[in-house]
Amino acid sequence: MTGRLEGKTAVVVGAGQTPGDTLGNGRAMALLFAREGAEVFCVDRDLARAAETVADILAEGGRASAFAADIAKAEDCEVLVDAAKATLGRIDILCNNVGIGGGGDGPAHRLTEEAFDRILAVNLKGMWQTVKAAIPLMREQGGGGSIINTSSLASTSGGNQLAYEVSKAAVNRLTTSVAQSNAKHGIRCNALMMGFMDTPMAIEGIARATGRPLEEVRAQRNAQVPLGGKMGTAWDTAYAALFFASDESAFITGAILPIDGGMGL
Repeated sequence: MTGRLEGKTAVVVGAGQTPGDTLGNGRAMALLFAREGAEVFCVDRDLARAAETVADILAEGGRASAFAADIAKAEDCEVLVDAAKATLGRIDILCNNVGIGGGGDGPAHRLTEEAFDRILAVNLKGMWQTVKAAIPLMREQGGGGSIINTSSLASTSGGNQLAYEVSKAAVNRLTTSVAQSNAKHGIRCNALMMGFMDTPMAIEGIARATGRPLEEVRAQRNAQVPLGGKMGTAWDTAYAALFFASDESAFITGAILPIDGGMGL
């Protein structure tokens, strides 16, 4: 690797992953950031999953630590920022990768109120609470910083999972608002707008919810991707995040970057 993040610190929220036979976005980001020289603070609601990511990083000679937090709770967001400061000294990169769906989501006439509240509480409110807790430190420490939010192509298209779609559309606006209000402090904020990705949360989650074989789900989703007829992987997400985390994107803020193999065209 080329040390694109040498000397930087990174907090990856959602650094664990759903069990499965492929790599999740958060774990790939944490691994790649560490390989590029960053010290990584791996946060997940499930401490064991964050610890697995840390173990992978340490096995490669990187620097990382694990922390448990539920971003749906404002106090957890404040505590995780305090813990990151105590461990890392500063936060140069904040990567917000937590997201949920399913469980009562659907088109407007089928979506349940419980699902709407639950999904928005994590995907939007949880992200805002994490950003809210981190920005004062990032402003105070000086030197700027990079906030990277995980969005989705569902933010601009689709009609079968309203709560998820609305939550990700709101993430896009959260991103541009934070970018505008923090530009004078040198803090950038950008979002990754993913299309179909071959990750455990997507493939295993859909297969489990529909009772279909993994390979059937994978083949159906691959067939819908214009670029090469194949879904992206967590590494595609991680390398895009690496660009936003690095100084190579120093003059970019408020961008919503499609990582979708042409699905949004």
